[in-house]
This record gives sequence, C-alpha cells and structure tokens, in this order.
Amino acid sequence: MTAKKRILFIANEMSPYLELTEFAEMVNKLAIKANDSQFEVRCIMPRFGVINERRHRLHEVVRLSGINVSVDNDDLPLQIKVASLPSARLQVYFLDNEELFRRKFVFHDENEKWFDDNDLRTIFFCKGVLETVRKLGWSPDIIHCNDWMSSLIPLYVSTHYQNHPIYKDSKTIFSPHNSDFDFTFESDDLIEKVKIGDLDEAHLGSLAGGNYEAFIKIGAEYADKIVSLVNADNSRIQSIIDEYQHKTSQNIADNDLDFFEKTYLEMSGN
Repeated sequence: MTAKKRILFIANEMSPYLELTEFAEMVNKLAIKANDSQFEVRCIMPRFGVINERRHRLHEVVRLSGINVSVDNDDLPLQIKVASLPSARLQVYFLDNEELFRRKFVFHDENEKWFDDNDLRTIFFCKGVLETVRKLGWSPDIIHCNDWMSSLIPLYVSTHYQNHPIYKDSKTIFSPHNSDFDFTFESDDLIEKVKIGDLDEAHLGSLAGGNYEAFIKIGAEYADKIVSLVNADNSRIQSIIDEYQHKTSQNIADNDLDFFEKTYLEMSGN
C-alpha cells in the first residue's frame, strides 16, 4: 500500500479557533478536504491569547517540551499544545510563548496600535514551526503557508533546512490573503533578527522594505508555488505576484478545493 502524502498547513488563523477574516474558514475546509482525501494532514498556528483553551480542548504535548527558539540573541521557550479539529480526525498544533502570545489581543492592542514586536512573534512562530515538525519526525511533502505570518517558512526551508532529512524533499506553497498591515519595521534590525545559520543579507534583500509587501515578497521569492485568491485584496502586492507569475496561479476561488487537491498531488509527485 502506497504511503499517504503529507501536507502541513501553516496559518495565523483557522476556524473554529480564531476567525479574523473569511480565510480562517478556507484553511479549515482545505485541511479537512485534504485529510478526507488521500493525504495525511497536520496544521500549525500560533496560540494567541484570545484562543479559548478550555472550549477548544487544547492540551500540552509533553513529549515535545524542551524546545527553545533563538530570536534576536534570546533563547525563548516554545510551548506546544494540540487539539483535534471538531468532526475531523485531524490534529492542530498551537505554538505558544508566554512573553509573545499570552496577551488578549492578536496583532493590535486595545487602542488598535500595532504591536511593535510582531516581527519577533513572526520569526519565533516560523522557526518554532520548523523545529516542532523536526522534533515530531514527520516529513511533509507539501507545506502550505498562508499569509504574511508564515512567509519566512519558504525561505528557511529552501536555505537553512534544505538538506535536513525532514525537509529535503518538501515543496512549499505560499498563499497571500488580505490581512495586510500598515507598519514598517526598521529594515536592518528586521534582517538581523530573521537570520539563521549561514543566512546573510544576500538572501534577505526582499525584506529591505520592512513592511507588509516585504513579508509577501520574501515568501513569494522562496516558495515553490504561489496561489493568489480571487476574493483577496491584492492591490498592494499585485506587482510582486506579477514578478513571480511564472510560478503563480492567480484568481483562484478560495472554495475551489479541487484545484488545491490537484496542485498538492502534482507537487508531491503523484
């Protein structure tokens, strides 16, 4: 019997745990569709403080304890929790750190002010995802990264982790949605924080703007495939999509589950 291909979904929101935009439901449906078809699926998202652990029955994965993630010269402890997606035999992992994610807001404070450490939170999350999967010993054939908070995953997979046994055959898909932001991080500072291993400025030029477009561009540059959605507002990033049109599928309906299933199969070698 042929082993099932494996898909890892990465997102900052997913129904029913956190619903910031309509795309939370899309990630949910994609994961369930793939899981019910011919794939083995796991999902990872941040454990933002607004997620109700009791209601969604999150519990800590003790065997994955002890991981520290290095960000900006600090080793930050990573806590990993898991829940089963309702009505599906599907595990969703939640990455947590008390300093970065326990606040009762997602990206903005009570005054709608953007958290100026959202760059640290993003870097911690992306590095944490890859270290979590490495410790699980679970090699994904496809890594589907959804929106800007997962945009560093294709970069890390195709550089720092490219020869790692867990990731050496992994293909990445990057889907920018429309949860953009109007904030600019200090460029040199951001690039220093993003570095890992032998990564240097030559790999990170796309981040030079330090803004939303920069995060989308770094994801687009290093992903194996880009999928832009018809009902996402891509006005700010259309020039980036056009730059990488050779590997982009544009104007895909978020409910076109058959398109995504076909894409997963093609990219995983089926």
